[in-house]
Amino acid sequence: MEIILKQDVQNLGFKDDVVTVKNGYARNYLIPQGFAILATPSAKKLLAENLKQRAYKEQHIVDEAKKVAKSLGALTMKIIAKVGAGDKLFGSINSSDLAQELSKAGHNIDKKFITIAGNTIKRTGKYTASIRLHREVVVDFPFEVAAEIQKVEKPAEKPVEKAEEKSENE
Repeated sequence: MEIILKQDVQNLGFKDDVVTVKNGYARNYLIPQGFAILATPSAKKLLAENLKQRAYKEQHIVDEAKKVAKSLGALTMKIIAKVGAGDKLFGSINSSDLAQELSKAGHNIDKKFITIAGNTIKRTGKYTASIRLHREVVVDFPFEVAAEIQKVEKPAEKPVEKAEEKSENE
């Protein structure tokens, strides 16, 4: 069955794409949820007209996405995390953590547009995430997960010794 997507659907297509899916998937899920409409001849004509009108605006959006991609390419990201024995993390790093770090750097990118191989990172090291800024602009963003440096506090022992000296002098 041919349908027109009304919004992006993961692993199927982007908004305004004409895709072919199984009848049950379209009738029972996509159309009732509002993700798609039937691709009738009149709906296809309307879609073609809308796409013509949006072509100029779309080019401007693609140019902006390419500028953001260029600035992301120049950015180096290091995520600091607590580490246990060896290089294993306490918890994990996922796309929302990376989105949060990118927002601190001035790039507000939604976590659903960030894809990390394996979905979570559980060890320190260098990794690459795929960031989709537009359907035509996808950036491979390298980043590093590093261990948090823990400070060893030895000065805490010295005040104890001074307290013992004072008690001996009294």
